[in-house]
Formats: sequence, structure tokens, C-alpha cells
Amino acid sequence: MKLNELRPPAGAKKRRKRVGRGNGSGHGGTSCKGSKGQNARSGGKIKPGFEGGQMPLTRRLPKRGFRNPFRRDIIAVNVSQLGSFPEGAVVDADALLERRIIKRQGDGIKVLAKGEITVPLTVRAAGVSKAAREKIEASGGTVEVI
Repeated sequence: MKLNELRPPAGAKKRRKRVGRGNGSGHGGTSCKGSKGQNARSGGKIKPGFEGGQMPLTRRLPKRGFRNPFRRDIIAVNVSQLGSFPEGAVVDADALLERRIIKRQGDGIKVLAKGEITVPLTVRAAGVSKAAREKIEASGGTVEVI
């Protein structure tokens, strides 16, 4: 078998429906749109959510609060959770995911100071609290904000 001999299986390719080409085509007259009505007209489309003039569901339901479109999804990790890493390890989002300390990366990871750490680590995160930075550096580790 050669590339130039390849053919799609029988019935896989269908001819395009050519509407409005006369009665001999089988799609003449009303061009498969039925007779009269909004959808038979040119430009006769109904926008999504339109309910025939009835007040749409999206306008009937009450609106509450404010949804910030620029909100960032920051995942918090405590210093106590970093104790499971071996000495001198590089702790970043991938390493935290691998050890299942976090379930997703979100828009960044922030290390918080809850708990204690005794192992020197290199921590790479989007944010580190001042107290967490002090605890990591006191244990002999380093902090890189990325």
C-alpha cells in the first residue's frame, strides 16, 4: 500500500447539500427551511437565551455581589508541609504536585509560615510570607520568588 493509494472508507465522505438550486436538486422551493416562519427568512436566527419575548432566565434571576475578572488563584502551602522533602531539595510547583501536597498549580503558590521546618531547602514560589522566609532561611535554606 502506498500513500497515493489511500482512500477513505465507503460512506465516510458525504456530498455537500446544495440548497436553492431548483426542484430537480431535491432541495428546491423552500431550500429545506419549511414554509414561512422566522427561520425561513433571511437573517432569521434566534439568539441564544431568547425565550420568545418572555423575560429570559438570566434576567429573572437575582444578581448578588461582585466577581472580579482579574482574580488570581493562589494556592497556599504551609512551611510544615515542606518537611517531607529531603535535605537540599528544590521545592517548586512540580515537586509539590508530585508529592501530592497540592492538587493543582493555579496561578501561583504562596508559602505561609504555619508550622516549623528543620530541613534546608531551596523554595521557588510565586510568593513567600515574611515569617515563612525567615523560617526557611533559619533552617539553612534559600528562597527564590519567581
